[in-house]
Amino acid sequence: MSIKTALVGIGKIARDQHIPALAANVDFDLVAAVSRNAQIDGIANYTTLPEMLADQPDIELVSLCMPPAVRFDYAATAIAAGCHVMLEKPPGATLSECYELARLAKAKGVSLFATWHSRCAAAVPEAKAWLADKHLRDLTITWKEDVRRWHPGQDWIWQVGGLGVFDPGINALSILTEILPQAIHLTKSDLWYPANRQTPIAALLEFAHPDGATICADFDWRQQGDQIWTIRAETDAGVLTLLDGGAKMLVDGIPWNVAKGGPLGGEYTLLYAQMANLAATGTSDVDLSPMIHVVDAFALGTRHEVDAFFD
Repeated sequence: MSIKTALVGIGKIARDQHIPALAANVDFDLVAAVSRNAQIDGIANYTTLPEMLADQPDIELVSLCMPPAVRFDYAATAIAAGCHVMLEKPPGATLSECYELARLAKAKGVSLFATWHSRCAAAVPEAKAWLADKHLRDLTITWKEDVRRWHPGQDWIWQVGGLGVFDPGINALSILTEILPQAIHLTKSDLWYPANRQTPIAALLEFAHPDGATICADFDWRQQGDQIWTIRAETDAGVLTLLDGGAKMLVDGIPWNVAKGGPLGGEYTLLYAQMANLAATGTSDVDLSPMIHVVDAFALGTRHEVDAFFD
């Protein structure tokens, strides 16, 4: 029987990714939506989560797509109602609230899924397998995109809790923490803040690796022209390069045997397949390692001010 599902927060990511992924998976039945200013045709629409839960108490899964700064109360309310909860990335505004949601879900006996869609990119499993027995020497992340193209008019990303350039940057960190066989930790962070904003528009990060490899990340939201989502890893057995946010993989410049596809190709379909398995087995997946690096970046960040940003 299909899992009766409600989608909360009907914005760009919900329409571009969540709705098509749900429609393609027979394990789910999208029966309700919650949004203050948008609706999904053909299902019941509500403006508040309590209203939806009262009207449809048989909802089994609540998938949350609203900004992280306001997500905790929605997730806690859904868990209290006995619903499984799926969290868009990043899973929350703070680590402490994410740990609390995990505690609440365990106590209630429901599944909680903190999703990292970039880990489902086509080449990421291949990259993880290839790096497993290699000696890493150097790894460089270059994640540069145009915020005006991907987040037009979305003021929440510039407010406290919005993460700024780490909203896309955490995608790179989710891949990094997935493919490396050893844990790393942040040692240095430089953050560039527009004069009129509360979150950074660019960041440079450096990490310590247990075997002494050099690891750094360059995030920038001011990219013009081609968008860049690249991870390059130099090892004792060659150079691995992930392109298009993990969709494509090269080894010493030669394409590897991975599925074809661009950024976000099929990622959300795989996320919902994972969610179905978690719900069926009564388990949760709340890996917060990408978010830990972001929190450390703010804790260690040297602040630099740049010109004001206007959308």
